[in-house]
Amino acid sequence: MDMDDRQVLETARQGDTTAAAELVTRYYERLYGFLRRLAGNEADGADLTQRAFGRIWRSLPTYAGHGSVSSWVHGIAYRTFVDWLRSRPNLTESRPDEWWVNRPGTTPTPAEEASAADLASVLYAEVDRLDPELRTTVHLHYYQALTLQETADALDVATSTVKYRLRQAVAELQTRLSDVRPLASQTLLRPSV
Repeated sequence: MDMDDRQVLETARQGDTTAAAELVTRYYERLYGFLRRLAGNEADGADLTQRAFGRIWRSLPTYAGHGSVSSWVHGIAYRTFVDWLRSRPNLTESRPDEWWVNRPGTTPTPAEEASAADLASVLYAEVDRLDPELRTTVHLHYYQALTLQETADALDVATSTVKYRLRQAVAELQTRLSDVRPLASQTLLRPSV
């Protein structure tokens, strides 16, 4: 489906089972990982994920559209966990810091996302300052995701010329960005073969 989360949710609200399945596909792993971490084991995490999706389906008619679909879905999952925890008072135990350290999240932290966005902004500005041939090659290969051969065909040059231009562009970007973050351009520009 080429719909954003809100469109998928709205279509699911209208009873479309394909959209409902798409919503599960988009959020199952994330909710399962979140609830597994909170519950402390896979079995309870899987059970809580199923319960959360049950609540999500029952709550579809009341979705008001405030905030993102992701925050709405995660909020329901969290309340599902809290209710489960309350129903099992013997499970309410505090987790030591070491337990949490050994279960890192799989998504970037807000600080990491902000840093990557800042770095990308600087990198994009530096790409725009490249020589036109290098800039065009970078745009086609990295931004438009063309293969080396497709880039060569689009520019009517040899594949070796594309490789040379990309190496030259990356080298220039590394030099220009070395004071921003060591090897910053290697982080955001990875040549594909």
